[in-house]
Amino acid sequence: MAHDFPLFGDFHGDSPDLTREAVLAAVEARLIATLGEPSGRAAVTFLGADRIEVLRFGPDAEGLVRYSTLGMAAAPMADPTSPVADQVRGPRVELLLTVRGGRDDVLRSLATFAATPQVEGLVVAPGGSLDLGAPLWEGAPFTSVLAAEPGGLVEDLELAEPAEPVRFLPLLPMTPNEAGWKRVHGAAALQERWLNHGTDLRDPQRRGVPLD
Repeated sequence: MAHDFPLFGDFHGDSPDLTREAVLAAVEARLIATLGEPSGRAAVTFLGADRIEVLRFGPDAEGLVRYSTLGMAAAPMADPTSPVADQVRGPRVELLLTVRGGRDDVLRSLATFAATPQVEGLVVAPGGSLDLGAPLWEGAPFTSVLAAEPGGLVEDLELAEPAEPVRFLPLLPMTPNEAGWKRVHGAAALQERWLNHGTDLRDPQRRGVPLD
């Protein structure tokens, strides 16, 4: 899997109040309080990584289906080459994807993205991208996603100090051409193009934005 996320530095420490189960229970409660009860869920386990779930919410009145990972925020993201692993400090995120009409075969793709901090030692942050190297779902024109700034759909979840809050990052699907253009010009430039062309990023079959 290709990526362009920076690695974080060293962290160390521990807290018995921030167990995996407690963090994920709080994350799920925040998602349900915001998006309602899930209309479906699936779980995936990768070699060398803890279990990742993907929850499905909707469709809503506009036909929008939202998918959220659950499991990524159980531990902070950090450089795996650090001699001391910090189980408390460091950024924690879950990923959100909104698709008009829904595409349930995206679940494994989302779980793959969510497992990258554990498997590859990446820190997923706004402005970075994740490349699956294959369509996000069957027949999708997108093979990668841009992690955007939290848009307020799901508010940050505060955890007991010294842990950082859990942030819920929207994922914006990119065509291969858009992903290549973004690597050269940056995330902000691509998002500006989408905005200028009125691109519906929730359309599962949208065409790539003009890049000339």
